[in-house]
Formats: sequence, structure tokens, C-alpha cells
Amino acid sequence: MLPVGGNKPPSFLIGKVSNEHISGPSGHLREDSSMAVAAAPAKENLRQGPHRVEVEPTPRRVRVVFNGQTIADSKHAVLLRESNLLPVYYFPPEDVREEFLEPTDQHTRCPYKGEASYWTIRVGDRVSENAMWGYLDPLPGREDIRGYRAFYWNRMDGWYEEDEEVFKHPRDPYHRVDVLQSSRQVRVEIGGQTVAESRQPRLLFETGLPTRYYLPVEDVRMDLLEPTETSSVCPYKGTASYWRLKGDTSGRDVAWSYQDPIAECPKIKGLIAFFNERVDGLYVDGEPQDKPKTAWA
Repeated sequence: MLPVGGNKPPSFLIGKVSNEHISGPSGHLREDSSMAVAAAPAKENLRQGPHRVEVEPTPRRVRVVFNGQTIADSKHAVLLRESNLLPVYYFPPEDVREEFLEPTDQHTRCPYKGEASYWTIRVGDRVSENAMWGYLDPLPGREDIRGYRAFYWNRMDGWYEEDEEVFKHPRDPYHRVDVLQSSRQVRVEIGGQTVAESRQPRLLFETGLPTRYYLPVEDVRMDLLEPTETSSVCPYKGTASYWRLKGDTSGRDVAWSYQDPIAECPKIKGLIAFFNERVDGLYVDGEPQDKPKTAWA
């Protein structure tokens, strides 16, 4: 049973490839949690202030696929955003195919939404236990999700917004990723040596995350780095691959790249970024940058 409590990153989620991260009805992230740093206060920012649950309709057609069958297909889904958690799609019950659902005895309780009921999904020879939940009688103030259904993202085979597949979790409409070309000098030091230096970085500004500096490969000492098996998926940027410093016995990743980013983020294709938190020094125009306090530190 999932832990109960009040309701990961954010966009950029690092780790061995895993989709086991999406928040469940009990209000806690699973596995890869959001690792954002605090963002500036804003009306749409749910990372600060009292715990909040916001529900709004989405104009996008949303579909869920399992074992070759479309389990849910809706033009009237809603997006639930909750403090410090990843967004979750909820579907009207009439847009979910009941013939693939089996109610179970599992229930969990969220202090902000109420008691959740669960269903197992069975399609052909494949079964996903307790993969869907819904609040049949939610707490006062949460009537906007009464009877609606939600799915564990990682337990389904595919998710689509309109006709394009989306990955990891729904994209938050209030989450921005901006990439700007710059002529600022960026230098990265590890172990007393310069591993990268560039005057043509692209700066990536992402809601709630540290500024990341993406550098051309020709400005990085790739001979000092070696690829690792680490991979991660970001719904705003794509799939990242990683490098570590050669000879580093800790084996920690120090840099990453999106070799084939999603169409909405083409400007970082093939560029290299370093963890500000894990290098000995990252300098911009000669000024040392503070190491941000994140889970990657």
C-alpha cells in the first residue's frame, strides 16, 4: 500500500532509467522524485506556501495505451497539480474503457483529496495490479475530481497528447524551459584541471531549477570523460545520456547531453552540460558560481 500524506523534477529527473516516479493518489512521489530547488513565488507556483491542490481542464486530447489497447481516450480530461508533486491527468469515467477494469479491495487516503479506490487493468495476457485509482466520494472542495480516474504513468505502455507520445509525466503548463545563446565565458574545473571552456554556451533556464550551461563538444575535453550507463527522461527535453571523469573511483556522473531532444527543445541538441553541484568550480565571465542546493549535490 502507498504511504499516506500530503502531496520531481520539475522536469529534470536523473538516475538509472526508470518510470517509477509518478505521484500516486496518496500524495507522495514514487522513486524518482522532483529534485527542484525553490522557485520564486508566483500564482502558478505550487512549490511555496501552504499545501495546494489545483485542478483545471486541459484542451488536449489525452490517450492511455496498455498492451495494444487504448484504455482511456478523452477530450475532457483535467490536470491536477499539487504542491511539490508532478501533475496528474484525471479522466471522466465515460472516457475509460470499463471492460478492461477490475475493482480491487485496495484503498488509500489522502488528507487533501479523500479516500481513493483502485482498479486492476487486464488486457489479454497482461495485468497491471491497482494501476488506476479514483475518488468516488472526495473531500469537500475536491468535487472537481469526483468519479474521475487516474493511472500510474509508469504502469501504462504509452501516453499521448493529441497524436504525439509524451514521456515521464504530463507537462505542467506553467513550467518553462528557455534556451538562450550567449557569449559569456564558461569554464569548468575538476580535480585542478579545466575540463571545459567556452564563449559560445547556451544557457538553459528552467522553472525551479539552477541555470544549466550547455557547451559545444569542441569546447569540452572529451578525452577526460567517459560515458556511463546512466540515462534519464525529461518530458520537457527528452532522453539524456551521461559522462563521468575518467579514473574517478566514485563513478559519479558529472555531465550529460541530449543527443536527440524533443522537437520543442532543439537548441541543446548534442551539447554538453555539467553538474554545477559536482564539479570543483564553474566560472561564468571569470566569476565562480555558487553550488546550488539540490539532490544532485
